[in-house]
Amino acid sequence: MSFNGAMSTAISGIRAQATALSYISDNIANSQTTGFKRTDASFYDSVTSSGQNFYLPGTTYAQPAYTNNVQGAINASSVATNMAINGDGFFVVSEAVGSLDNQPVLLDVDRYTRQGDFEMDRNGYLVNSSGYYLQGVDIDIATGNPVGDVPSAIQINRSFLNANQTTVIDYEANLPAYPETVNSDPTTAGSELLLAGTFANDPTTVTGGAGNGFVQAAEEPLFLDRSLAGGSITVYDDLGAPLQVQVRWAKVENTDGDGPAGLPDSDTWNMFYKTSDTATGTAAKWTNIGQDYVFANGQLAPAVSSATITNLTINGNNLGNVTLDHGTANITQFEDTNGSVSVNTLDQDGFASGSLLEVAVSNDGRIVGTYSNGKSVDLAEVTVVRFNDANELQKMDGGAFASTQGSGEAVTGASGSIVSAALEGSNVDIADEFSKLIITQQAYSANTRIVTTADEMITETLNMKR
Repeated sequence: MSFNGAMSTAISGIRAQATALSYISDNIANSQTTGFKRTDASFYDSVTSSGQNFYLPGTTYAQPAYTNNVQGAINASSVATNMAINGDGFFVVSEAVGSLDNQPVLLDVDRYTRQGDFEMDRNGYLVNSSGYYLQGVDIDIATGNPVGDVPSAIQINRSFLNANQTTVIDYEANLPAYPETVNSDPTTAGSELLLAGTFANDPTTVTGGAGNGFVQAAEEPLFLDRSLAGGSITVYDDLGAPLQVQVRWAKVENTDGDGPAGLPDSDTWNMFYKTSDTATGTAAKWTNIGQDYVFANGQLAPAVSSATITNLTINGNNLGNVTLDHGTANITQFEDTNGSVSVNTLDQDGFASGSLLEVAVSNDGRIVGTYSNGKSVDLAEVTVVRFNDANELQKMDGGAFASTQGSGEAVTGASGSIVSAALEGSNVDIADEFSKLIITQQAYSANTRIVTTADEMITETLNMKR
């Protein structure tokens, strides 16, 4: 090997160590950059020629070794729209290439990032500090399901949330085996029942017969003394106006040994709701929903998973047909020490209109809007993707990446989970970088010594002729 060869190899080493130094410099400079992925130096040699009895060194190169799949520490953030990915995955983002009518013009090419410091801009877009726009899919407010599966830039609608009329009331309760009504007397058989003969207008719907289905205003005191409060809930009409639904239960039949289908000791209950606050005389004050609840051994027989209140009307406001959703075996009749109705669930699906107060991200990756009506609504779902080889992604400005042939195309459904109100820090370890800095400096100096030594040897060779 010639002196020139030795110097060329040493110079290539100097260049390789300088390249490594630039990686270290970049890592240290971005040690506090959100979602930054460090680049390590990977060295390899190129041999000029070699054989069994000879070896001619060539050059040394430094190439980047990416750590895109190495996670940084996840830290809490005070910004509700900040998010981090714990585990595998990348956010899908769009890059703005200009603006038109004060709206961004987004490049029709997806980029990917772990930099989750997103905040809502004036146009309702979620944008990180590097200017990338978060992508996801819209959520149907009515169903809570994603609309389609093709992600696009998430834009939050700042307009009012339209009112939603109540169509379903979730109701679960336990009715006492013996109702302790005002009129009940354990020593008087049947005193706990709402008996049709007590009323001028039969309010009951007893199995095997049919009543008139409502309580006259003049007979309300009789009804209240023979029934139990079953809770109340605010419902909403199509304009979002609130209406109060008051529920009462009345036991209308107590059968010993001759219940339906031969079931022993079956009891029948009716549910009523208050239809008017101002009714007088013979006008309807309480309305029977028209469903018999028949119990045997504490359970409904037959089962009633839901019931329909036909034309639910409160103080003249008609909400149409409203479904009472009881779930599976969630209306029961078991002994209660107080003899009262225990309501386990009472909820409904309507709400008034409201203005947007704040936007946050949930731990299941959904963008949630909170409105002045107290309603929290899922507005969009953040898209998270993975790659077959994340380390083959191409680094872009601002902590973003582009897919390459080596990385493969993005695959929806990464194994990592979104952490709300959090940020992923850089995966740079300062102490480790300083260790690499010392080693790189030593290697660089050693290569310069080779050049110096080779130069001295060349000089000595030239002086041999003198």
